[in-house]
Amino acid sequence: MLYTTPNKNISSILGTSTDDIDTPKQGSDRVLLVSVILLMIFGVLAVYSSIAFFAEAKHTTAGSLVAGHAVKVGIAFLAMLIVSKIDYHILAKFSRLGVLFSWILLIAVMVFGNEVFGAKRSLTIGGVSFQPASFAIPALLIHISVLLEQKQDYIKDFKRAFLPIMFWVVITCGLIGIEDFSTAALLFSLSLLVMFVGRISMMQLSTLILIGAIGASVLIWQSPERQSRIDQYVDQVVEINSTKFNIEDGYQAQQAHIAIAKGELFGVGMGKSTQRNFLPAPYNDFIFAIIAEEYGLFGSGLVILIFTIILFRGIAKIAKNAPDIMGMLIAVGCTLTIVLYGFINAGVASGLLPVTGLPMPFVSYGGTNILFAGIMVGILMNISKYDSSKKAVFYA
Repeated sequence: MLYTTPNKNISSILGTSTDDIDTPKQGSDRVLLVSVILLMIFGVLAVYSSIAFFAEAKHTTAGSLVAGHAVKVGIAFLAMLIVSKIDYHILAKFSRLGVLFSWILLIAVMVFGNEVFGAKRSLTIGGVSFQPASFAIPALLIHISVLLEQKQDYIKDFKRAFLPIMFWVVITCGLIGIEDFSTAALLFSLSLLVMFVGRISMMQLSTLILIGAIGASVLIWQSPERQSRIDQYVDQVVEINSTKFNIEDGYQAQQAHIAIAKGELFGVGMGKSTQRNFLPAPYNDFIFAIIAEEYGLFGSGLVILIFTIILFRGIAKIAKNAPDIMGMLIAVGCTLTIVLYGFINAGVASGLLPVTGLPMPFVSYGGTNILFAGIMVGILMNISKYDSSKKAVFYA
């Protein structure tokens, strides 16, 4: 019999094997797992309801597209289970290579990417299309967490701690922002939050915020389409009771509002949405509006509740009880990524935020975003196995 207790002095976990980590392993967090499964079920039902027009444009049937989406959800679920079995310290060892590889992919997408709505966000290799930005997000957040743990002894040192971390953040977000401003802005914000939790000083973070603000201004200034989105949002707020959005630029936001209003308390019923015929990308960017229309305030509120449960479970349970600083920071980064994507998607559909094009994890139609959301949940599940709040256990 081997008696183990939580290791309270893991100063540098990289370079050690899993056998060297003297922390009791528990089962994965079941609340998190059930929450994700519920979101996946909501997603398949919502995609089924919203995919008809898209299927016609693709010269196929809604059934075949829903089946394809279900397969992608299944692959993401399998990836989640596989990653949950891999010690997160092993993944951390390859984080630097992961970020560098993402840079190569992000440069490639600018040259060889598929252009959709004026932006190149995806690459097609061997008939498979994917978005490199989705890969860059977990890679960068994990690498930041590794660096923050390594530099804790001199974390307030501008040259030795802040500058090396800032280098990875600025380059990665800059490469993403050229083609995908919304994702870059979100990743930049997530990086700031992880760095704040990792004890980077507010003065140094203010420097990074200033750099980000300048970069964002440049990216917005050189893109008429981004300027138009911001102008639409401002007009939408200022003239909220106006009807001009029906014929001008705020059309998609207006249609989302109509869908939510039609849903009332319990919705019009599954598959009975009418606004799906008017909303652009109802299966992706505005899928929350379809959920609100068909399942009402009750159904849309349940989706928000599930994301809130994931938020509290990821932060208050998994991150708080992680066995080391790196695990805590990775858990914070992965949790906030999944939850903020969900909240922002709902905020756009509700008119609280400008149109971003960000999907709702596990709910929106797609492949890459679901896969990497599943991978991040798998990482969270693995971290939850090393719960430092648990008492020592015996292994036979």
